[in-house]
Amino acid sequence: MKTRLAVILASALSLPSAVAASRDYPIRPVPFTDVRVDDAFWTPRIETNRQTTVWYCFKKCEETGRISNFARAGGQEPGPFQGCPFDDSDVYKVIQGAAYTLATHPDPKLDAYLDELIAKIAAAQESDGYLYTARTLKSGHSRAGKDRWLNERGAQTPGEDSHELYNLGHLYEAAAAHFEATGKTNLLQVARRSADLVSRVWGKGKLEIPSGHQEIEIGLIKLFRVTSDAKYLDLAKFLLDCRGNGRYEVPAGHYGPRYYSDHLPVTQQTEAVGHSVRSTYMYSAMADIAAILADSAYAKAADALWQSVVGRKLYLTGGIGSDATTEGFGPDFALPNDGYNETCAAIGNALWNQRMFLLHGDAQYIDVLERTLYNGFLAGVAFTGDRFFYPNPLVCDGKRKFNQGSLERAPWFGCSCCPVNDVRFIPEIAGSIYATRADSVYVNLYVGCRASMEIRGTTVSLRQTTQYPFDGKVSLAVDPPRATRFALHLRIPGWARNEPLPSDLYRYSDNLRPAVSLAVNGSRTDLRMHRGYAELRREWKPGDVVTLDLEMPVRRVVANPKVQAAANSIAVERGPLVYCAEGADNPGTVMGHRMSGKTTFNTETRSDLLGGLVAVKALSGAADGRALTMIPYYAWAHRGPNEMRVWFPFDP
Repeated sequence: MKTRLAVILASALSLPSAVAASRDYPIRPVPFTDVRVDDAFWTPRIETNRQTTVWYCFKKCEETGRISNFARAGGQEPGPFQGCPFDDSDVYKVIQGAAYTLATHPDPKLDAYLDELIAKIAAAQESDGYLYTARTLKSGHSRAGKDRWLNERGAQTPGEDSHELYNLGHLYEAAAAHFEATGKTNLLQVARRSADLVSRVWGKGKLEIPSGHQEIEIGLIKLFRVTSDAKYLDLAKFLLDCRGNGRYEVPAGHYGPRYYSDHLPVTQQTEAVGHSVRSTYMYSAMADIAAILADSAYAKAADALWQSVVGRKLYLTGGIGSDATTEGFGPDFALPNDGYNETCAAIGNALWNQRMFLLHGDAQYIDVLERTLYNGFLAGVAFTGDRFFYPNPLVCDGKRKFNQGSLERAPWFGCSCCPVNDVRFIPEIAGSIYATRADSVYVNLYVGCRASMEIRGTTVSLRQTTQYPFDGKVSLAVDPPRATRFALHLRIPGWARNEPLPSDLYRYSDNLRPAVSLAVNGSRTDLRMHRGYAELRREWKPGDVVTLDLEMPVRRVVANPKVQAAANSIAVERGPLVYCAEGADNPGTVMGHRMSGKTTFNTETRSDLLGGLVAVKALSGAADGRALTMIPYYAWAHRGPNEMRVWFPFDP
């Protein structure tokens, strides 16, 4: 069981295949299957995802015809295609999330359900490996395939934009996850037949156009990792290298090459443009190629694109994609408070930053990941696990519907990519807590958990105890089987180093200097900092305990003057959390509230409020004692339609 589950990291970026044994990320994350989360904040969310969201999304896929499309395409039941052409991908994403839950919590009912579903998917696959239920049901089973791949060329029917290969990418990710979790090859065989077909169609002298919605590149790389078949890796790079060659025909009424990141070859791109989900999936695949093939041009481009996002296009919440029309990146510093900030884009941003850390070993990437995780992503799913945000704005007037026709989280969408993306991402979070390199262990996220990892042939156990993100005290029990020398690298978050982001896009304006203390077995030790980490290199013995204490004052944040939407305004943070004010706590006062130089802040632990949290009181300093109650941004919109605001006008 241990051996099988260890391979799961092919889906979470570790344990490469034999083909790439000497070529991969220099840093390897500890697989989430080797991390047992026991945390007041994250355990309820992970369990809600496992017990509620997985089954809820499968039920919705049944109700909306997403699963029937496979049965109909396979001749198992009559009926036409239902829904959007990319709905196949929703089913694949839920399968991936379900496989992750099986990897840590065996469940015979879920296992059997997946086998039945996979049988329907296999029946829908055409004899040569083609699998796209929208075209099969509309065109019939065509051996010639003359009407295939039109989505990727741009010469498609309106509404069928560029998703044939996108669907397949999610199929490949699901197949890899299912194989790793169960050892079964039923879905992996479907995926390989499909990928083998794509490899026969694409290549030099064959079809040389890029994927329309980037995702297949990630999926192919995961297939390569679990099969050791290098043609999948080669195909992923070929599809990336196709970009910017001018062969993608954009039909009238579409957004142009920049929308598809097809305006330049990927190694020449330096500005993040276009659809933010497509782009971050592409950047993630670029980081994979940079690591596996030691491709310096890909690494350089990924670095430049990261600087573009973090320096000029990232919301305070870690959200990306300000333009609602394109669901994409706007111009530099164009970060309107009612910007789009799709939940899927937050997930893409987190996946990309995890890869950038594995490539470079710098805490700045985890700083961005953490900010996105606790704010821009987490707001997208309700505590109940069955209501969702598609966009995540930083302001709401309580009147203008922003969430696909709603002021609240919705139970589902016509395009429901975000709910099903939540399902697969939440179990992966545990795989971002720790990482290893040679004789070093990186502690990246502060989450209560037990974990085991191998350091130079020795299995080391770690037990982390904390009340993060509401308290900065962290205890880390180190338990090697015998005295073992290695280095612990504990991330000192950017917010604890007076750096909201590793750029000048935001800064703290309050001149505070939060205290950071580190001790081993009760004896305080100096901070030896390297790339955002406090390094402790020593001989560790069973029973050693490291204590990290990060002071968490309430902070005032201001934006770069070029961000006009936040001009003369402040936002409030505490630890990794961005705070907002909501109408439920402040009826009639949210939209008109102003802060001043006299405003002071108090904190209050509220176990009775929104699952338990630390609230912030912004005190006006006026004689009447007026106060504004603020809650973490992730918790808003759980109490009916409401006003909400993150940035407040500021009078010095």
